[in-house]
Amino acid sequence: MPADRAVDGTAQIPAETHYVALTFDDGPRQGTTDRLLDGLKERGASATFFLVGEQAERYPELVKRIQAEGHQVGNHTWSHVRLEGASAAVIQEEVGKNDELLETLLGGSGYWLRPPYGLITPGTETLIQVPMVKWSVDPRDWESKNTEKVVRAILKDVKPNSIILLHDIYGTSVDAALKVVDTLEAQGYCFVTVEELLRLNGVTPEAGKLYRTGTGPT
Repeated sequence: MPADRAVDGTAQIPAETHYVALTFDDGPRQGTTDRLLDGLKERGASATFFLVGEQAERYPELVKRIQAEGHQVGNHTWSHVRLEGASAAVIQEEVGKNDELLETLLGGSGYWLRPPYGLITPGTETLIQVPMVKWSVDPRDWESKNTEKVVRAILKDVKPNSIILLHDIYGTSVDAALKVVDTLEAQGYCFVTVEELLRLNGVTPEAGKLYRTGTGPT
């Protein structure tokens, strides 16, 4: 359909596409992640899921579904341990154990890492053999657990190439995510994975670098 073609004789489809990445931490969880996947599929939106190993081990079929439906799967450590202040041995164990599980469930390798709380002990980045992902929009959904408040916080701060942080273990966050997708798609936004967002900006991701937006490392 042409970019300027009217829909129902009134609304206009925006001529310019803006790209943004939705990311979800701490899952998967039965009853919320599956509902989120249903909603994203209906809307043609892609996302990135940073999975906790203990949860992935509990819900392997959800992990496989995430990948099968075209979303990016990432590593959020095995037990959501804080990597800031952690020893090299702990970092390697927490990241490596989850990697092994994801490789067993999904095949492949090189699952990008989101360190819990977005932090890692300075100087230990050399241990990480994949790109790391932070975020630029944080509605603190875990704190309010209020759908409308989370939606408002995201829409206030979002811009092209944003990386949005949410948690798919909360029903309120799933509801907020789908409302945000509906609102932003109507404004010409397209939801892509973090890997796709960087590629669209001509960024070649590097191991051990922390990416906060789609335009490059922090």
